[in-house]
Amino acid sequence: MRERARTLLQLLVWERGWTYDRFKQEYQKAARELAAAAGEPPSTATVEEQTFRRWTAGRVKGLPNHPAPAVLEYMFGYTVRDLLSPPNDLPPDVAGKYAPTINESDLAMTARDAAAHAGDAASLSVPDMTLDQLDDDIVALARGYSRTSPVEVYRRSKELLDIAQSMLERTQVPRQRERGYLAAGQSAAILSAISFDLGSLPAAVSLSRTAALYGQVIEHGPLQAYAHGALAFLAFWGGRPAEAVRLVRTAQQFGGLGDTAMTRLLVIEGRAYGHLGNHVAAERAVRSALDRSTGTRDELHDDIGGEFGFPSDRVAMSNATTYLLLGDADGAEDAAESALRLLDAEPEDQRPLLISTQAHVDLARARLLRGELDGVQAALEPTFSVPTEWRGAGTLERMAAIRGGLSQADFRGAPEAIQLGERIEDFTREASANRLGATTPLAIEG
Repeated sequence: MRERARTLLQLLVWERGWTYDRFKQEYQKAARELAAAAGEPPSTATVEEQTFRRWTAGRVKGLPNHPAPAVLEYMFGYTVRDLLSPPNDLPPDVAGKYAPTINESDLAMTARDAAAHAGDAASLSVPDMTLDQLDDDIVALARGYSRTSPVEVYRRSKELLDIAQSMLERTQVPRQRERGYLAAGQSAAILSAISFDLGSLPAAVSLSRTAALYGQVIEHGPLQAYAHGALAFLAFWGGRPAEAVRLVRTAQQFGGLGDTAMTRLLVIEGRAYGHLGNHVAAERAVRSALDRSTGTRDELHDDIGGEFGFPSDRVAMSNATTYLLLGDADGAEDAAESALRLLDAEPEDQRPLLISTQAHVDLARARLLRGELDGVQAALEPTFSVPTEWRGAGTLERMAAIRGGLSQADFRGAPEAIQLGERIEDFTREASANRLGATTPLAIEG
């Protein structure tokens, strides 16, 4: 068995028939002679076998450390750059005669190199228990999203995304990388949701795209569907309802989706058609969302749930907004009241404040459509006591719609309307989300 020399150094070593041990002896001898010639103390320079193999195999970037260049040049009479470069300038007949049979030492070193590389790869991993903790933290945050301060959600989700990305840099184990990408995608999705609630549409869009890309890397259907659904409602929030419909259609094609995922996408689809003024398509999507019941589940929307889930109260609240877009006051009132009944049935400490707040405001908007000013005030009263940090973008947009409605001719000049309008302005001015981004007069899913 023969092979061509990879460097001039390897060729010269072969020519002399040196093993590593002989090379080491000659190297140490040359180092001592150079030191003596320079009037320096006896040199203790040596060379390890792995370094010798790297030099001869051409696996060196730049020049070796001192005193190796001088020693090698003294030993062989060539510059160190030439010694560590391929011997391309030698005639083929000369290069060919220096291609000996591979000996046992070469085979042993090759085996050691392979083992060392495998060991390095094995060390590029993280403890599974660390990934388990990351998964647990993401699940806890998703499930506690609606009862955790938005600022705290932002802080924690950003921290979890940083941890997931750090783990991806530290592991090369395929199974662990898949878990890392999933954790990063879930964290980015939560960050997108909270960025929207805090009023930053550009950040929300960017983070949803990031979540979609992480899902694409590992071909995770539910994560990709969730992210595309988020991009869809961000699209109609940004004034692009036709694009929202397209994104929903894309999201519905991903595999492995359960009933909750499909219900969520149908609700978003209904909202998009509401913005387009397509009554038939919007109402069809609403009915399909309410009728969806095949018994299928997925690990994101159902097993984790929380912010990734879409329970009946959220479906009803969101459908109320769709009916408002269609100008259907009765449908909107029925859906909003249904959402509030479902929420009232839950323990008080488990009621999602964002959802209940938006349901109250949509109920007020439905009554505003019918000109029932007293009903508007009654529906809004619980909203005014919501802490400023919980006044998300969805709530502010809904309140802005009521403020605009109170300026219409039917209410203009009425003391109750003036007072209510001023309270809404105070409510909006104090909201933390209002300081992060301007609102747009489009109803969105909260």
